[in-house]
Order: sequence, then structure tokens, then C-alpha cells
Amino acid sequence: MSEFHEGGCLCGSVRYRVNAPLRDVTTCHCGECRKSHGSAGAYTASPDEHLELLSDDGLTWIESPASTTNAVRGFCAKCGSSLFWKAPDRDYTAISAGTIDEPSGLQSVGHIWWDARADWEVPDGLPTSATGTSTTG
Repeated sequence: MSEFHEGGCLCGSVRYRVNAPLRDVTTCHCGECRKSHGSAGAYTASPDEHLELLSDDGLTWIESPASTTNAVRGFCAKCGSSLFWKAPDRDYTAISAGTIDEPSGLQSVGHIWWDARADWEVPDGLPTSATGTSTTG
């Protein structure tokens, strides 16, 4: 049996399917994620070849201006939902975990860019990394 997940933006203009298991959730606390999401960004990820756009009406990609990886961010221009993060030298796309239809079966596994977190964020006991290095290897 094949595992797949679907998700999309708040207004439904952007819908996607991932035709493979998703990576568990890593939360990014960098300044760009916090500005893009209004808080830390919780992301899962999919290899690019398994991410299928079902509807991309309104999907807009913007450069992430302070990105150390030259990443772009995909969001819905109609409702503002932050959906994707993509670096050009990576073979996967990060997907905002909150946009996955439930039940997702995902769990949080750690935090990256922890040293850049907002002053009101508190530890939750999960592993942290001071930079963008994965906490899960």
C-alpha cells in the first residue's frame, strides 16, 4: 500500500499531494521563518520527485532575502498561507507542517536556529541546534 499525504492553503487555491512518507517535523526559529509564519516555522519535507501540485492557483514564490542557502518561499498570494521552503542545491522541499491535512501521523523531533529564537520562546525538551544543522542527523 502506498503512503501519501495531501494538504493546502487556507483558502484552497493551492493544493498538493506527497506520494511518499514525510519527514517528521523540525521547527525553525530563524528570523525569516518567524517573519514568514508569524512565529517559528514547523516543517516536514518531501523529496522533490514525490511532491505533486494539484492546484497552484495563487502559488507565488519569493526570494528569502537573508537566506544563507539562497532559498525561496512558496505562499498563497490569495490568503497568505506560508506553504513551502526550497533551497536550489537541495533535492527536497520543506512543507509547512500546519498545511498537511490531518491525520498526518507526524511528530515534532527538534528545533533548528534555536539561538535565533524569539525571546518569548521556551524550551520544550526536544533537541536543539544553534544553527540550521538538523537535530535528527
